[in-house]
Amino acid sequence: MKLFYTLFLFTFMCFSANAQEATKKKSEQLLDVTFGFGSGQSTISFGYFKSWDLGKKQGFYIGTGVRLSNAFGKNQVFTSAPASLAANSANKDSLFSSAASTYAFNILLNLGYHISPKLDLGFNIDLIGASFGPSRIKLFSGNGTLDVTTAEPTSMNVLLVGNNDRGTLNSEFYLRYKVYKKIGVKLAYQHFFTELTTIEKVQTVPVQNDRFRNITNLFSVGLAYHF
Repeated sequence: MKLFYTLFLFTFMCFSANAQEATKKKSEQLLDVTFGFGSGQSTISFGYFKSWDLGKKQGFYIGTGVRLSNAFGKNQVFTSAPASLAANSANKDSLFSSAASTYAFNILLNLGYHISPKLDLGFNIDLIGASFGPSRIKLFSGNGTLDVTTAEPTSMNVLLVGNNDRGTLNSEFYLRYKVYKKIGVKLAYQHFFTELTTIEKVQTVPVQNDRFRNITNLFSVGLAYHF
């Protein structure tokens, strides 16, 4: 995830420099549907994006939007999510999930560059929002013991950098090609955080904890409608 933030900061500085020289800003809106395929997990997301071109040549763009991301997993392992535990593998306990469904609605940041009038290279990341989904029985492993508990998606999502992140967050690098005037196709690499909260603090050592996270990388394809 550090690579995402490094590229984000570099790109943001480039956009800021171009914005100071901008004489005219062109805006664009689009609707997007994306399907992701990864090990033990698949996703489908629906998004609305609005972006503004920057600089004299208007090659760069920056924007925002909202996205509903749906994640469906099988036989996944979720490990201790709080930063104080996640930073040290010796402090991690785990939840095993035979099936999980998580739905996250988030506000996002979208950055990119127009390689040509038809081809865009971009990056987007969820910033803040909420998650929901069904409660399911999970198998907890910690302190040399196994136990059964119930967990559901962590309700609040917020980007706080690396292990400090909370909840379910979606981000992607993408290439989007406009095949028709208003229709585009997309190839993307998706980095997906999914987080569950147990009904009780099942982890007790070295501290009490009820939050567990799974991180999945997925290959994604999508369609976009420009308007």
